[in-house]
Amino acid sequence: MLIQTLPISHPLTITAEPLTPTAFSPFGSVLTNPAPERRPHNTPASALPSGYGAVSANQGTAIQYRALAPPLRNLYDQAPSRKPGTPRTTMFVCGARELLPDEDVGWDQGREKDKEKRAKRQKHKHDKRSHDRSTRDSDGSTEAGFFPLLILERHPYTTQTFIPLGASARTHYLVIVAPSLPPDTADKDLPVPTGEKLPGRGLPDLHNLRAFISTGTQAVTYGAGTWHAPMAALGAAGSAIEFVVVQFANDEPAEDCQEVALEGRGSGEKEGGKGGRGEKKEKEKGREKERKKEEGGNEDVPRIMVRVPLRKARLSKL
Repeated sequence: MLIQTLPISHPLTITAEPLTPTAFSPFGSVLTNPAPERRPHNTPASALPSGYGAVSANQGTAIQYRALAPPLRNLYDQAPSRKPGTPRTTMFVCGARELLPDEDVGWDQGREKDKEKRAKRQKHKHDKRSHDRSTRDSDGSTEAGFFPLLILERHPYTTQTFIPLGASARTHYLVIVAPSLPPDTADKDLPVPTGEKLPGRGLPDLHNLRAFISTGTQAVTYGAGTWHAPMAALGAAGSAIEFVVVQFANDEPAEDCQEVALEGRGSGEKEGGKGGRGEKKEKEKGREKERKKEEGGNEDVPRIMVRVPLRKARLSKL
């Protein structure tokens, strides 16, 4: 359920980093094999890794980690509707998102480009974009580019776990999260639970956004009430990642999912009333927009971008 639109007046770029349990811990849990080199055939019970509740299972043919992550949370007993939350197991088939090449980022990431370069890039944009989308080295490297962030959501009364199926270390997806701001009048009517280790009622703190690149060997659990972007699969055009998703829900829109849209055109910025200075500013704004169009710039670009660096597949280190 869309609860607000947040105008973004200034461009913001964040760089995605490798997903690790430690880095992600303020927002939830990373589920991954804590000791991938340990296998049942070469690890007797006396040599099981410490921590994570490791035990020998299935007549010595398996290693079970009983304390891999905190338990899932169901906080619907605090929901205003009093409707109980029930466990849900669903599947999301997430198509690979298109990353924008550098020249498509309208404010050029702070670099000035002359008219001739813009015109040349515009002419070859389609071919360049097609090439960039398909860039994937045989050693597992993933393409570089920019992901436009347009929406954030949270599930205030439940954790939410995404488990990729049939994926490998060469499969990648983006995990984008944000802490909550302190409560304010803008969010006073939003239903949220209270208790320990909860982010609170506030809207997302966009100045402290974090982005992570996850591999197919990792699952993620978003903590209850954690602001996050919808799942963003990376890969070749037309590819997809299948996720099994485990959470609780009660089918009350405002209690199950709260969304905020991130306005990319700065339309929330007030330029003054009609007539006088306001009218003059509107005319100046119009002329500036036309100038940018003539130079090949793009006025209507998202204001928040996630830079996805060229990166080889790697396993997470605990």
